[in-house]
Amino acid sequence: MLNQKLQQKLLQKLSPQQIQMIKLLEIPTIQIEQRIKKELEENPALEEGSEEDDDVRNEEAEDEQFEEKDKDQEEFTLDDYIEDDEIPDYRLQTNNYSKDDDRRNEIPFSVGSSFHEYLESQLGLRELTEKQKVLGEYILGNIDEDGYLRRELVNIVDDLAFLQNVTTTEQELEEVLEIIQDLDPQGVGARTLKECLQIQLSKKERIQPALKIAYTIIDQYFEEFSKRHYDKIAAKLGIDESELKSAVEEILKLNPKPGSYYSDSFSKSAQTIIPDFILELTEDGFDLHLNSRNLPELRLSTAYNEMLHAYSKDRSQKKEMRDAILFVKQKIDSAKWFIDAIKQRQNTLLLTMNAILKYQEDYFIDGDETKLRPMILKDVAQMTGLDISTVSRVANSKFIQTHFGIFPLKFFFSEGLQTDSGEEVSTREIKRILQDCIENEEKRRPLTDERLTEILQEKGYMIARRTVAKYREQLNIPVARLRREI
Repeated sequence: MLNQKLQQKLLQKLSPQQIQMIKLLEIPTIQIEQRIKKELEENPALEEGSEEDDDVRNEEAEDEQFEEKDKDQEEFTLDDYIEDDEIPDYRLQTNNYSKDDDRRNEIPFSVGSSFHEYLESQLGLRELTEKQKVLGEYILGNIDEDGYLRRELVNIVDDLAFLQNVTTTEQELEEVLEIIQDLDPQGVGARTLKECLQIQLSKKERIQPALKIAYTIIDQYFEEFSKRHYDKIAAKLGIDESELKSAVEEILKLNPKPGSYYSDSFSKSAQTIIPDFILELTEDGFDLHLNSRNLPELRLSTAYNEMLHAYSKDRSQKKEMRDAILFVKQKIDSAKWFIDAIKQRQNTLLLTMNAILKYQEDYFIDGDETKLRPMILKDVAQMTGLDISTVSRVANSKFIQTHFGIFPLKFFFSEGLQTDSGEEVSTREIKRILQDCIENEEKRRPLTDERLTEILQEKGYMIARRTVAKYREQLNIPVARLRREI
């Protein structure tokens, strides 16, 4: 049996322009430059230029109109095709820096090749058969950014057979892998942490007793070492504490992620970090402005305005003319919207950052983290009248340069926690105290989560042990047992 009924629903649908505006708000300064260049390339009605250039063009146009006024009394303007309330301020000044400003706001990294290109260049210097080159290149393609080969050789055999029609064996792959494991950085191409450490130790001349013991520990007692069961290791090897300590120190000198240094360096080389905001502390107070030095000035194309003006004089109703007028108007409307969207983006960014600055004013004076107040997205949203999602988009992937360093906007947001006196403090302050306690702990007897909880409570921070454990994990600090040293 079918039933019919009426139901009202309130749905909010975003227009394509609203979606584009949201995307513009999310991207940082370095990407907005690329986005503007893309729009300039795709929309001929949008052009780059200064107001002075446009003023010269306007003066020339006025002179021409003055000469022709007696010949043609009937004039048509853009108003014939665009309503009055649709005409915005066509120019948007986004470059608020002079030529003699310094360029300290940009932090470039040196240029380099990728980690895998670095490995490929080394492999290319080895004497290999054609087949070994193919196998080697495929193995390198499966090495991750940490320098590890995460895929099993048996699976690589199948991959090569199906994807490249290359028949091989695990033995052949193992031989090529041994060559790769001899490349720099030491430990690259390992399949496990144990193998990674073994490779690095095998490249050292194990003449010193400490190095011999270190290799034996990794080779035969890796599980005990990973769990910090030093007493068991010493008993099994029949060595004293000083010998064990020397061996462990050698192991700790090794790199558990051999590719990380190179990956970080090369990934940084491919980008330039540019802060979105510049904050300066002057005698008169704070001076906050957008870092918009590389953003071009935007305006509507004079040529397209003149084109529409010319089309408007032709009163014929030919389809070709109507299509031409529609095309030009669409391009002009799109350019208008983009100019306004960029202006709205700049205003929203400044509105949000000014609210953060006001909320965290004490902190921004000298950068003392203890002065950071608990602040969540909702606090800034209430101050600005913006939606929480808008504040979140502004805070995402944006940076500010201050007189004490460059920070992501997310840094200034944290939850609150009350002390025993009722004072609300930032969880960031709790984490800083935790980190200080762990950095200064006695390494032979590291502080447990229970003891850390007691220390914090003694300082007046009413906090549960499970919360301490959560904050410790967020700081990427292992449990006490794994922090123990000899």
